[in-house]
Amino acid sequence: MILVTGASGQLGRLVIASLLEKTAASNIIAAVRNPEKVADLAEKGVQVRQADYTDQNSLVAAMQGVEKVLLISSSEVGQRTAQHSNVIHAAKQAGVSLLAYTSILNAESSPLILAQEHVATENLLAESGVPYVLLRNGWYSENYTMGVAGALEHGVVGCAEDGKLSTAARADYAAAAAAVLVKDGQAGKVYELAGDNAFTLSEYAAAISKVSGKTVAYQNVPEAEFTKILVGAGLPEGFAAILADSEVDASQGALFSDSKDLSTLIGRPTTQIEDSIKAAL
Repeated sequence: MILVTGASGQLGRLVIASLLEKTAASNIIAAVRNPEKVADLAEKGVQVRQADYTDQNSLVAAMQGVEKVLLISSSEVGQRTAQHSNVIHAAKQAGVSLLAYTSILNAESSPLILAQEHVATENLLAESGVPYVLLRNGWYSENYTMGVAGALEHGVVGCAEDGKLSTAARADYAAAAAAVLVKDGQAGKVYELAGDNAFTLSEYAAAISKVSGKTVAYQNVPEAEFTKILVGAGLPEGFAAILADSEVDASQGALFSDSKDLSTLIGRPTTQIEDSIKAAL
């Protein structure tokens, strides 16, 4: 039995879709705060169990009879460590044989503010005694392509200078997670998951131009200005500042990796940024 936390989210749904290609639906459990959101998965034969990152008892109950758990990192920045701790303690109490965690690329050395809670979670796992595997995900290509319509209108704006970005499609990371969950002997492994073909934001703008037929340029702006732009686009100020910080760190290589762990796990090249742009358009 394989349990996926956060199963109603974008990554969780993709992981379950990939698992359904590898194992029977009856072997998969979707753990969600609101079961109604995954009624479609239940119709496919996936077991649905209610569980909340903030309620350890609900997590313990959901994990009964479970062999492997995928802990998809919480989306609530600032509360992740406590929430992940609940999942880890529940997994230990339920006696699961493997806990896979979606961490962040190069976690141990990453300067990103976003990395701090991932590192804290990795430390909790190391101290827990629960067998675990780390899936250190790089940036999703969708972090950029979800704004492709705005880029067509205003150009690409950021503060990553000429930093290389080793992104991959969210579905690539989901496929890797599913591949690890159905394999034996994964405890203790660390996967640095990154796209095969890194690019700069100038190259990203050129890719949009190529795919769309409309010339798009990249404009590098100061961190404070980029934060204001993100706030103007509707992001909360705190999260906008974290994303801007990530871009500055990317200028120094924080979002780059030449690891081929991702393409090796999924058995194919990772999705090209041009294809992600096409999908977004």
